[in-house]
Amino acid sequence: SARELDGRAPVTGFAHHRLEPGAETELRRAVTELGLRGYKQLGPRTDYAFEDPRLRPVWEFLAEHKLPALIHFGFLGRGGGVVQHPRMSPLSLFETARDFPDINFIIPHFGAGYWQDLLALCWSLPNIYIDTSGSNQWMRWLPYELTLEGLFRKAYETVGPERIVFGSDSSAFPRGFAVRYLMDQLRACYTLGFSDEDVALIFGGNAAKLLKLDGDAA
Repeated sequence: SARELDGRAPVTGFAHHRLEPGAETELRRAVTELGLRGYKQLGPRTDYAFEDPRLRPVWEFLAEHKLPALIHFGFLGRGGGVVQHPRMSPLSLFETARDFPDINFIIPHFGAGYWQDLLALCWSLPNIYIDTSGSNQWMRWLPYELTLEGLFRKAYETVGPERIVFGSDSSAFPRGFAVRYLMDQLRACYTLGFSDEDVALIFGGNAAKLLKLDGDAA
C-alpha cells in the first residue's frame, strides 16, 4: 500500500496477477484491501484477447475507480525471448482502450520494439500514455536507427509532455535505483530543449496525477 519512504517519496504498487475471467475478484481485493492503485499486465503473457467479453468486469472496475493499467507490449526478455504473440503490439489494445476512455493505459519502454504501433495508438486515443522506462536496448534490434533523443522527440510531437511518464525500471537490492537511466533520459530531454515545466511533468508530475498522489497524505 501507499506509504512514505524516509519521509520523502511516496511508494505505492500495482496489482499484478493473471488476466483471465474472474480476475476482477483479486483486483478488487488488491485495491480495496491492499491499497494498490493500478493494474499491471504483460501483453505477450496474456491468454485472452483484451476485448474478450469475459474480461469486461476487469476493465469496468478500473474505469469505475479511474485506475490506470500498465501493459507491457513488444519484446519480452533478453536475446532468445518472446517475439511473436497475438498481443505483442500495443494495437491489440485498441478496442478496449477505445471502449474504456476512463482508464488511462500506460505502455512502458516506448513500446519495446513496436514504436510505430504505439505512436498510432496514441494518435488515435487520448487515454494512452508513453512510459520511458529502462535501457530501451530494443532499439538495437530494429532494422533502422533509433536514439533516445529521437524517441523523446517523436513522443513529444505526438502526445506532448502531458502523456509521457518517466519510468526508472529499477529493482530491489543490491541493484536499487537505476540512476543511469534517469541521467540518460534527463540528458536527452535537455538536449532537445524541453522546458523545466515539461521535464517536471515527465519526471514526476504526470505519474503523480495518474496515481492521484497530489496532496495525498497516505
